[in-house]
Amino acid sequence: MGNIVVLNNTLWLNLAVALGIGLLVGAERERSKGMDPDRSLAGIRTFTIVALLGAVSTVVSFWLLIVSVVCVTVFAALAYVVRVNEHPGLTTEITLVFTAILGGLAMTTPSLAASLAVTAAILLTAKEPIHGFVRAAVTKEEVNDFLILAAATLIVLPLVPNELIGPFDAINPHNLWLIVILVMLISALGHLALRALGSRVGLPLVGLVSGFISSIATVGAMGQRAKQSPAIMEAAVAGALLSSLATVLQLSLLLAAVHPPTLQAMLAPLIFAGVTVAIYALVITVSCFHKACPELGQPSQTFSVKTAFGLAGVIAVALIASAALHAWFGQTGVVFASMAAGVADVHAAAISVASLAAAGNVSAANAVVPILLAFSINTFSKGVAALVSGGKDFATQVIPGLLVQVLAAWMGWMLF
Repeated sequence: MGNIVVLNNTLWLNLAVALGIGLLVGAERERSKGMDPDRSLAGIRTFTIVALLGAVSTVVSFWLLIVSVVCVTVFAALAYVVRVNEHPGLTTEITLVFTAILGGLAMTTPSLAASLAVTAAILLTAKEPIHGFVRAAVTKEEVNDFLILAAATLIVLPLVPNELIGPFDAINPHNLWLIVILVMLISALGHLALRALGSRVGLPLVGLVSGFISSIATVGAMGQRAKQSPAIMEAAVAGALLSSLATVLQLSLLLAAVHPPTLQAMLAPLIFAGVTVAIYALVITVSCFHKACPELGQPSQTFSVKTAFGLAGVIAVALIASAALHAWFGQTGVVFASMAAGVADVHAAAISVASLAAAGNVSAANAVVPILLAFSINTFSKGVAALVSGGKDFATQVIPGLLVQVLAAWMGWMLF
């Protein structure tokens, strides 16, 4: 008896969700259809009934739901054909069919149905801002670039092998393609930040945030941006250096999670490295403000595929060289392994060494030098990325900041 009561309560609750879906979407359509004689075909009553139709049909039979959706589709199509000259849009008709499906979904997965209904209502309400943004704010070139990024992420990435191949089994195509995607993505974020916040604020902010994803990719993206628009060189340099600050912050968090004693041993080098690069980047940012660095009214290309592939190629060559040295000269211990891993990612090397320290294979004090070597090699990779992506002018401003950061880290180790 108790099970029957619970079942009935669930049924009524799901029906209430379906009713709410119809009222929500119908209220928006009622508001937008107007009061003139040529107003659109469906309003709040029609949408509410259609949502309940989908719900009741699902309770009776799944095949009845199919028939109901087909009938609603036919009625919406006929109404569209009759009024096509007056209302060429299909939004209301498609939404009516979608509401019937949501009504049926509410009987099995009410939370998902409600979420989709709210999303649909937001999209319907935001018609004018969305249309205005796409038509006036987004250029054709930007749409093409974002389509390329979407294809690289959603189509190509799943097809790329995720295994070691090539000379010395040093290359993972999946990881290299991720680098390509990250460079394009970070460059695209920088492009959006330029438009929204201006170069003096947008690029440093994007650099700091993107550095938590990949500092090397961020340096490459900032170099590309500086090469395209030399007028914002200093802002791009600040963004590249702030990505190295993000590297230090993320490295600290990872060491704290893996082995706190290793973090304690690395504390002085990390503080020295973080503070120095932060000051260096801050000086450049303030200098940009004082010099009234120009704000670009219309940023240039969203990202460069050529630059992304170039950076991935440099990393691939570095990985092959490291693997070759390892194969030719044999295993030289944790230090050499950390240096090899640091070519592409200092975090992986740091986690590896900290894990050895946590297992008792090395002491926390002895783990500092391998991590610092990986950090130094990784910083060298950033310098190469700056030169490849941004050219000599960009590299000559970024590399000194990276060099100061590395020297400060080693100084912190020697002094403490």
